[in-house]
Order: sequence, then structure tokens, then C-alpha cells
Amino acid sequence: MFHTAHAAPAQAPKTPTGPLTLSAQGSFFIGGRDVTSDTLSLTPKYDAHGTVTVDQMYVRYQIPQRAKRYPITLIHGCCLTGMTWETTPDGRMGWEEYFLRKGYATYVIDQSGRGRSATDISAINAVKLGKAPPSTLPDLFAAGHEAAWAIFRFGPRYPEAFKDTQFPVQAQAGLWQQMVPDWLASLPTPNPTVANLSKLAIKLGGTVLLSHSQSGIYPFQTAAMNTQGIAAIVSVEPGECPKPGDVQPLTGIPVLVVFGDHIEEFPRWAPRLKACHAFIDALNAAGGKGQLMSLPALGIHGNSHMMMQDKNNLQVADLILDWIARNARAPRRGR
Repeated sequence: MFHTAHAAPAQAPKTPTGPLTLSAQGSFFIGGRDVTSDTLSLTPKYDAHGTVTVDQMYVRYQIPQRAKRYPITLIHGCCLTGMTWETTPDGRMGWEEYFLRKGYATYVIDQSGRGRSATDISAINAVKLGKAPPSTLPDLFAAGHEAAWAIFRFGPRYPEAFKDTQFPVQAQAGLWQQMVPDWLASLPTPNPTVANLSKLAIKLGGTVLLSHSQSGIYPFQTAAMNTQGIAAIVSVEPGECPKPGDVQPLTGIPVLVVFGDHIEEFPRWAPRLKACHAFIDALNAAGGKGQLMSLPALGIHGNSHMMMQDKNNLQVADLILDWIARNARAPRRGR
């Protein structure tokens, strides 16, 4: 059984230097469906009628020499793209490169309908052309700096920062540049990202699904669909955890949930932490292998919701990589 971790804080690592040698790198798309529409264009230069592919998922991969057994698939959250895992806003090494330097192949996705994964614009054009009522417009969301400040727990209110914040607030403009409109509410149900993650895990023959925030629930939903290819799940501050009654599909998959600091000071976050505690307890009671890692309980303070970009991001990465090394295992045969 695994419970909330209580241990001395890990020593902050030095940023690795020197050449980074890869055996392969590239990108591909997975999933998607074809949509035929008469509202693909508002300009006479292009035919409004045609077929486009939507709901596919962009994947970029990098594989180091002598890669370890299970690659890590990095899944970004709300209003962001795969850039989440790359260079930090103040120019430091992100988790993608650090994981590579630690011997893990990385697969960085853009969620379906985000970044380099296509969106379906036909509904918007249909309204502008008068072929559909405004009520059919997709629901879109963009997080303003002010709202994101509290959601990401940089401080109690914009632009006030916690005295111990680990986020590099002096470089906040670099984070705001990363943020994009969120098409989540306009996507089909279930979210095509979930099915695409399952296809990716099967394609790779085993991977650790590492998710964040909005996408925190996706690996669990993927496992409920098919456990094949899932060597472990790491969920960094998930927007929600599975309900205690939904743990059965996860009993054969090692699970780590990670939370940062100042949780109890935000009504958005305190209930989420409590629900994730209940989930981990239920998973372990059902014979699974789960752990909730509270960074403050380890003596590591000030981490924001964007801990992969915090000033101590490599220290947190080491804790996660240590857990993966000890717990990731050959996936069960899927359903």
C-alpha cells in the first residue's frame, strides 16, 4: 500500500550540461476523423465545400541513446499546448529535456483541438454565413492573466505573489505567451484526446502517461477504455481524480498523484486534493498501487500549479522519476 509521502526533501539537482545525444526524433499524428462541410471557407479564393480531418492528436517524440524501458508521454492542461514541458518562461530546462537527459524517451502531445492538432471551424463559419443560428456556435474559453494567476496559485490575487512562490513571476510574460484558446467544450464526448492516448500507448507498447490539470483525468479515462500499453500513470495536480467507485480498471496500474503548495488557501483546489486522497485510499483498498505525493509534506514549499516550470522544477522531476523507476511495470493485456 502507498499513502501520502513523508520524507526529507530531495537535494536540488544541478542543471545537466553538455551535449544531448538522441537516437531518433520526429513527429506524427494519431487518430482523427473526416468531416465534410459546406462552410469551410468565407473567402471566394477557396471552395467552401470539402472534407477536412479533425480530432487528431499531434505527437512529437525524442529518443535518447540507450533509452530506458518505458517512454514518458507528456499531456498538457487547459489553455496550453505541449510547450508546457519545454523551456521554462525564464529560459531554464523543462521536464521534456530533463527526462531525456535522464534516459527516458519523451512523447509530447498537443491535445485534440489545440496547438498543432486541428480544430473544426465549420460551425463558426456556418453562423457567419447565416446557415445556422448563433446558439450553435462552439463554446470557447481563454484564461485571462488575472484569473490564471489564482488558478495557477502564484499568489492570492493578481499580481500579488506568495513570498515563497517557486514560480518565476519576473518572467510571467513568457507564460502568458504560451496560452491559447481552449476548445474543450466544443469537442465530442468522450474527448478524442482520451481515445488517441489509448492508441498511442498501444502503438508504443508501453508508456507512462504523465498528465497535468485539465488533462489529469485523461489517463484514468484512457485506462477505463483500455489498459493496454499503460505502464504507469502520473497525474500532476489533476482537475479531478476518479471517484472511489471507479478504481477497478486501475488496480493493475501504478498511480502517482502530485500536489504542490498553498492548496488549502483556494476553494478551487482544496476539494480536489481531498477527492484525490479518497481516490488513492480506495485504489489501495481495492488492491491497487497508488500514492499521493504532497510536496509540502516532503518539506518542499512554494510550488505552484505550474510546478514543471517552477524554479525547483528539476527537484520535483527527480521525485517523479524516482517513483517511475521503482513502480512502472509491464502493462497488463488490455481489454
